[in-house]
Amino acid sequence: MFTTREIKELAISAVVIAFVFAYNMVGGIPSIGLLLVSLIAVSTGFVFHELAHKVTAQRFGCWAEYRMWELGLIGALFLVVVTGWLFIAPGAVYIIPGYFGISRREDGIISASGATANIALAILFLLIGFNFGAAINAWLALFNMIPFPPLDGSKVIRWNFAVWGVLVAAALMLLSLSQ
Repeated sequence: MFTTREIKELAISAVVIAFVFAYNMVGGIPSIGLLLVSLIAVSTGFVFHELAHKVTAQRFGCWAEYRMWELGLIGALFLVVVTGWLFIAPGAVYIIPGYFGISRREDGIISASGATANIALAILFLLIGFNFGAAINAWLALFNMIPFPPLDGSKVIRWNFAVWGVLVAAALMLLSLSQ
């Protein structure tokens, strides 16, 4: 189940992220064509990443809904335009545990699900020859596995170092293959 607010905020975040990646790629205002390619690659990865968190959390009996972070989106635009630096913090799936809460294992699985979705998409994009899409998704998986809060990697590594290591290795390998 999705609320109207969640769908709107996912769409706004996806468009901003796509623009930031496309702007970074050419070092200026991207063409409509590049923006569309970026929108396909980035929004697919971003949306599936967030939906993976949502669906997994709901399977553990939690309420979960994406919320954009306006300051994070504005900051991403500012950084790429002014400095050329790519750092994006668009928002997150907010999770309210069910009656019994969630265990460290469940929290780790919920957190790993986003990177897993990006890795699956990177593989799919590599198979169809869409290397830009593969690179973006591998990068998203790798970035989210940085083991510092609030990033997903901090929860995954706290739960299971081996799972964290496999996700990082897979993302690095896919990033290398997509170049």
